[in-house]
Amino acid sequence: MLSHPSRRGTTRGSAARRSSSSRSHTSHRPALGRPATAAGVFVAIAALLSIGAQAGVAAEGTAGSSQATISDPAPALGKVDKGALPVSLSPDQRTALIKKASAATADTARRLGLGAKEKLVVRDVVKDADGTTHTRYERTYDGLPVLGGDLVVDATGAGAAKGITPAVRTHLGTVRTEATVRPATAEKQALGAATAKGAEQADTDRAPRKVVWLAKGTPVLAYETVVGGLQDDGTPNQLHVITDASTGKQLYSWQGIENGTGNTEYSGTVTLGTQLSGSTYTLTDTGRGNHKTYNLAGRTSGTGTLYSGSDDVWGNGQPTNSETAAADAHYGAALTWDYYKNVQGRTGIRGDGVGAYSRVHYGNQYVNAFWDDSCFCMTYGDGFGNTSPLTSIDVAAHEMSHGVTSATAGLNYSGESGGLNEATSDIFASAVEFYANNPSDPGDYLIGEKIDINGDGTPLRYQDKPSRDGISPDSWSSGLGGLDVHYSSGPANHFFYLLSEGSGAKDVNGVHYDSPTADGLPVTGIGRDKAALIWFKALTTKFTSTTNYAAARSGTLAVAGELYGTSSAEYKSVADAWAAIKVGSRPGGGDPGTGTTFESNTRVTIPDRGTGTSSITVSGISGNAPSDLAVSVDIVHTYRGDLVIDLVAPNGATARLKDADGFDSGQDVQETYTVDGSSVAANGTWKLRVQDTAAQDTGYINGWKLTF
Repeated sequence: MLSHPSRRGTTRGSAARRSSSSRSHTSHRPALGRPATAAGVFVAIAALLSIGAQAGVAAEGTAGSSQATISDPAPALGKVDKGALPVSLSPDQRTALIKKASAATADTARRLGLGAKEKLVVRDVVKDADGTTHTRYERTYDGLPVLGGDLVVDATGAGAAKGITPAVRTHLGTVRTEATVRPATAEKQALGAATAKGAEQADTDRAPRKVVWLAKGTPVLAYETVVGGLQDDGTPNQLHVITDASTGKQLYSWQGIENGTGNTEYSGTVTLGTQLSGSTYTLTDTGRGNHKTYNLAGRTSGTGTLYSGSDDVWGNGQPTNSETAAADAHYGAALTWDYYKNVQGRTGIRGDGVGAYSRVHYGNQYVNAFWDDSCFCMTYGDGFGNTSPLTSIDVAAHEMSHGVTSATAGLNYSGESGGLNEATSDIFASAVEFYANNPSDPGDYLIGEKIDINGDGTPLRYQDKPSRDGISPDSWSSGLGGLDVHYSSGPANHFFYLLSEGSGAKDVNGVHYDSPTADGLPVTGIGRDKAALIWFKALTTKFTSTTNYAAARSGTLAVAGELYGTSSAEYKSVADAWAAIKVGSRPGGGDPGTGTTFESNTRVTIPDRGTGTSSITVSGISGNAPSDLAVSVDIVHTYRGDLVIDLVAPNGATARLKDADGFDSGQDVQETYTVDGSSVAANGTWKLRVQDTAAQDTGYINGWKLTF
């Protein structure tokens, strides 16, 4: 969804223990605490604001089916580990992998240590060139869906476990499944919540379903109610409301319709994929999963009428011709299909080769467009005065990308995960626009630059500096999740731009950008193709429904390590770009030309279920340690989830850098942590203490350093 609503009026399991090549990359800023403490702490409908007005979208077809001719530039991926690249699976190959994984769900659940009442349901499988599979599961408990129980299990081609990424690192244990609150009470509460959000004609077409709500870390028996009707701007409503089945209290809500606003843009004369039956052509793209484009003719429900004609020429470039908006939408859908298939190896939104469909001319003066999972379709309004259809390349790519997110990570459309959901659609809207290479609309990092939603010719959003829209933040903050998802997407959009192009001033395709960093340090771009690959692979193999900004950092770093290695320039740029938006820290603590560094390269063994301690003596630093003391660790270990890592100050105060995590089955810890050391003197002997809390796995401290 592209819209600015305020401007419109809104116990690890045994299977996961071995052979992981991923690394831990979470950031913390603990503060020095008092030495007396034993473990002291240092004190899915997506609407998009669509984009510009299209000219001359006509297509001459031949008998039978015609297919759009779209450029297919080879992505610039550099010296990538080709074994880590996703392979393009045919629908039949994907189905076979899903069937194989489904047949083994009971064994997988047992090996993961799930309870007797917990079951796994395969949702998707992604495969890398080296044979590694990434299987995405939903979870049930005693037959009830577990919302927030989704997870991704990685395995080698031989079936050996490599790692697990759960949405929530919590075991269910025993959950009471008898509700004390009646479903009617939950329904009433949900309808009230929808009305409070400005919903019109709020209703429910099915009774609340009983679920286990795990997304916030504690399992709670709850009801999920889906409220329909219309949102305050005329967009269909699919508000999901979670109600505690014991207290009747609302626990969470999110919008299933993801939407936006904009005008048609000029794409010139293009070739469209159509189908000839007898003497009649229809807007049916047989080369892309039979994607169809329909005319709603002002209605707000139903499928509409499939566009058809005798001459295979569609529209005249003017919004007064109904077919013009249809041609734009059909073209944008084809571009997006081709981008995902040819660049990212995904055939169709769900990866199953089935095309979605498009509906144009929704409602009257509807200034929006949206993706709806329930119909598996994109829908476009005609904009202000019904003269500016929201059917541009950017809009189609944004809306279809909501479908891809729904079919993969399933990022909840609320809080930080909702911001990442929106940013993902913006990221791939830009990627598809560059891929299209359409001279009438060159690729850029501006969202909605053609729609003039502000009335002054400015874009809706700016990826190089999101705050230029007057609302979106450039960087992460603790209150980010409380913003509307169209604004909390800002930092992730900024991350993508920085990773693609780097910081500072530059011109791309005739557009001037000047991207700042929160820490004042530069970021070196790695190129848009590499950045998009890293984000896509993280989306499909690392992100889950509850992924927040910190987890997105971990996921993209893990992917960068798999593709390019943890010592690569690409890996460093990913870390730097996150640090530049205040998520985590830079490798080495930032600019190597500032600060004084003390380090130890003495190898120290970490005994199995024992403790290894390495010391560094600091001298010549006046006063206390800084509030941003950088602690860089290099630990080799066969199961990093076993490890608890503490920094011990000269006065005995401790800072917890990392807790044990039974779900974290990766190897090694190579990370820079930022610690508030301002309460203790800098000079003296500092210690890195690493405890192994579980049996079987071993390792050693390879080295570590402090940067003051």
